[in-house]
Amino acid sequence: MVVEVGRIGLWAAQRQWPTDVRARTDIAVEVASMGFPTVWIGATSGDLELPAAILDGTEGLVVGTSILNIWTEKADIVADHYAMLAKAHPDRLLLGFGVGHREPVERATGRPWEKPVEVLLDYLDTLDELGVPREDQALAALGPRVLGIAAERTAGALPYLVTAEHTREARRLLGPGPLLATEQKVVFNTDAERARAIARRALAPYLGLPNYTNNLRRLGFTDVDLTDGGSDQLVDALVAWGDETAILARIGAHHGAGANHVAVQVLTDTPGELPRAGWARLAAAIGG
Repeated sequence: MVVEVGRIGLWAAQRQWPTDVRARTDIAVEVASMGFPTVWIGATSGDLELPAAILDGTEGLVVGTSILNIWTEKADIVADHYAMLAKAHPDRLLLGFGVGHREPVERATGRPWEKPVEVLLDYLDTLDELGVPREDQALAALGPRVLGIAAERTAGALPYLVTAEHTREARRLLGPGPLLATEQKVVFNTDAERARAIARRALAPYLGLPNYTNNLRRLGFTDVDLTDGGSDQLVDALVAWGDETAILARIGAHHGAGANHVAVQVLTDTPGELPRAGWARLAAAIGG
């Protein structure tokens, strides 16, 4: 049985969360009180310390890792911590894994980033051997090959930095059964210049990573779109901005294209902090 993640969840990087366990718990309780079923943790550490704090501090909130890097987070460590959390909090933890990106991986590990798909398959084999259920795993998948692996070997796919057009193609490749949980960045701002400035700051790191730029080219964007912080067309395609109606429409476009779930990443002027006011605004919009 696949973990029930609901229709709309929240995405935030681990670095945005406070280090204090009590503070983490308080925020998790706040998220649960807003009615969100799932919170996704970006760039999660393999000790699953933050997911543990969230799970321990709430009763029903689901936690997804988005993602655990297969090069830096050892499978045996992840499996050990998963086993403890799964026993204490059954059906509330979904482990998202991904191959990462060449330059960051080589810088962090000193290993050559070679044959990443083979490394991913070996990692999944190890998780099988260590008893991590496939239904509690998912993959950060963009291209056809890894989407196929996600459908065959895990609960499904967690595409990041994509459009509704990609979601539609991902659903076609996955088939009707697997989970498709798509990330969507949003800015609650109706001023185009300000909203795009916030969006460009968030997009900047990704536009230098071939995994993402190659996928964006597959979606029809050109080198012109990918330079100088991204064209307005690219920014508007990747980041939903405007009022509640506009943002809910963009989330709904992913659902309409075949996503089971949309993980919403709220962008603000203070990217190092959790966007709690934005979360509350999104919750009110969904509830309204």
